Amino acid sequence: MGSLVNYIYILSGALFVLSLKWMNSPVTARRGVFAGEAGMLMAIGGTLIGHHANWEWILAALFIGTAVGVPIAYIMPMTAVPQRTAMSHACGALAAALVGTAEYYQRQPHAGTELVGFVMVALVIETLLGFLTFTGSLMAMGKLQEILPSRPLVYKNQNAINFVLFAIAIGLGVRVIMVPTDTWIFPIFAGLSLVFGVLLILPIGGADMPTVIALLNSYAGLSACAMGFALDNKLLIIAGALDGSSGLILSIIMCKAMNRSFTNVLFGAFGQIQPSKAKGEQRPVRSASAEEAASILEAASSVIIVPGYGLAVAQAQHKIRELFDTLMKRGIDVKFAIHPVAGRMPGHMNVLLAEADIPYDRLIEMDDINGEFAQCDVALVIGANDVTNPGARSDKSSPIFGMPILDVDKAHTVMVIKRSMSPGFAGIDNDLYYMDKTLMLFGDAKAFVSEILKELPAAVR
Repeated sequence: MGSLVNYIYILSGALFVLSLKWMNSPVTARRGVFAGEAGMLMAIGGTLIGHHANWEWILAALFIGTAVGVPIAYIMPMTAVPQRTAMSHACGALAAALVGTAEYYQRQPHAGTELVGFVMVALVIETLLGFLTFTGSLMAMGKLQEILPSRPLVYKNQNAINFVLFAIAIGLGVRVIMVPTDTWIFPIFAGLSLVFGVLLILPIGGADMPTVIALLNSYAGLSACAMGFALDNKLLIIAGALDGSSGLILSIIMCKAMNRSFTNVLFGAFGQIQPSKAKGEQRPVRSASAEEAASILEAASSVIIVPGYGLAVAQAQHKIRELFDTLMKRGIDVKFAIHPVAGRMPGHMNVLLAEADIPYDRLIEMDDINGEFAQCDVALVIGANDVTNPGARSDKSSPIFGMPILDVDKAHTVMVIKRSMSPGFAGIDNDLYYMDKTLMLFGDAKAFVSEILKELPAAVR
């Protein structure tokens, strides 16, 4: 029986690796999801086969989890995927932390089964990362859902207080490792881990949520990996290591895309309104109606659409697909420029546009599309702000200076659909909006695109 379980675990681990590989491309992403699901199903089956289990409790948990998970999968709109992802991280991390807590209290009092040495180190790491990821992910979800302010929440000596708190938690963790029988220390250690997770996310603004989500994913994976060592479960070690390393790599990619460091993301309080820029609304802007926008689009030979979080909020992806089809039928070449940190999570724009069945070959990454803006007749920006701000190239005083951006300002004509002139997540004005070639299309993205679609047939006659 043990050999069978090992073979199942090996096959399951291989499916996890293939799942990550296939999810690197939108073309094979669906296959990657199925591979990951099959691998997890086999992992659960192998564990149940190889261990004596209380089937009543397991079946009850499976039933409750299914009853909660299936409706979420069907009801949750694609625009809320970042929030759902943060909640998934919270649930996975809490599960790992609770397993670690149960192992500590269940095994410690019994002679001959005490947690000592490396196993105790793994258990402390598991619970520390699990608890702080749990509360940190809940905070991230609250900011994404705007239950909490999406702006950084800062106070005096915040970073120093956080470091001291974390140091105390680490010190208590070391004490638990050295003297496991002092069970009264463990609740304090767990409590400080929970508090640190909250304080870690408070100073992080909405602009950094893509990186934070990837980093929390890494923490949850590392917690699961440590749990594998504590439980002597090789598949948990493999799956947790894959999750932790892939999340860390993705975080590094996100930081590179913003030309920022981990420390700046975590402790820089990026996204506070800049007082010197707050008067940007006094600068003159040019606006246009849906009829004028339709005429400009119909006269163009090439259009690059730049999606952003505003598109997600308005749930305008299906209207964008209608606009795409309408323009393509008129012989207009239409492409989508995807910035790696547009939206609230890595790949957010790809997910939204894929839901509307926009062809994958029309979704072009930043590095590949930037050279085409200079030859583009119209760049249509829908809800994207900081990732199109030319100040990132020229304004050394700007907090986003040096961040790679989409070269929207190089297009012949720029049209921006936006509700108002309020700043984006970085808290600064976008110089793009005040250029002579830019037309502001004020309104809800879904409603405004609908108006453009109504006007396009009239523009053809």
